[in-house]
Amino acid sequence: MLAPEPVLATSDASVLRPGAFADATWSDYWALTKPEVNFLIGLTTATAFSLASETSMVAAWPRLVPTLAGTLLVASGAAALNQWLEHRFDARMRRTARRPIAAGRIEPNRALAFGAALSIVGAGYLAVAAGALASLLAILTLAMYLCLYTPLKRMTPLCTLVGAVPGAMPPLIGWAAARGHLDPDAWILFTVVFLWQFPHFMAIAWMYRDDYQRAGYRVLPRGHIRGFLAALQTALPLLALVPVTLLSMGGGQLRMLYQLGAAFLGIAFACYGLCFVIRRSGSSARQLLTASILYLPVLLTWMLLLKG
Repeated sequence: MLAPEPVLATSDASVLRPGAFADATWSDYWALTKPEVNFLIGLTTATAFSLASETSMVAAWPRLVPTLAGTLLVASGAAALNQWLEHRFDARMRRTARRPIAAGRIEPNRALAFGAALSIVGAGYLAVAAGALASLLAILTLAMYLCLYTPLKRMTPLCTLVGAVPGAMPPLIGWAAARGHLDPDAWILFTVVFLWQFPHFMAIAWMYRDDYQRAGYRVLPRGHIRGFLAALQTALPLLALVPVTLLSMGGGQLRMLYQLGAAFLGIAFACYGLCFVIRRSGSSARQLLTASILYLPVLLTWMLLLKG
């Protein structure tokens, strides 16, 4: 869910053109996995694993690497399967029209096989290398993302609420891999990522609201209620995010220093959210999106640096 690349609009007539599939390259398959999204998935998984680990990072490294590999394989498979399900709708949107399937560079059936293979291999590898709970959580994430969130985007604005659940699951996978069970602190990390997604996605939804409407997505309603709902889904999660981050165990013996840093980051993030709520303009949405992209990695890094 990082910043989308600007692309040219395309019509359905330009999609799936004859002979185009022969043009597919490894870079197209790489793009199919959404590596920019996988960066944050890997970061949240690794952070949770590191915070949950009761050994030194040197000792935990041999288990962390397989956990990341399995999680990213499942996430990559989910991204490919999502694009397979939505390629005809992607073709109608400026921000997604150049995706490999929508642009006709990868045949849908090959994308389906590719995504399914990555998901199955990733889930199986997690079961062996990180434990049954981590694998089960990854499978649950995949199922919720594809079977609930993806179809709901065309049905109701509540899709963001539903989609934020699988989006916040990677920390649980990392925690389960490190400890074999989920502690209250794991759910705090889950809640942080869950809340963070609302302002992040509302910024994208506002910037590309016409694009989404053209493709038939209902991530925001039409009419005057659109602005109200976008503001509500931005403001309330941001207000909750600051106190939730203060609950984290990330500070350890340096808890006060951690809390000061987390509060500063949260207030700064909330200020960008407030600007968007008041102005609801393209520029304020873009600034909020940038702030969201910076906020989460910096906060997670701060947790790791001050781990007790």
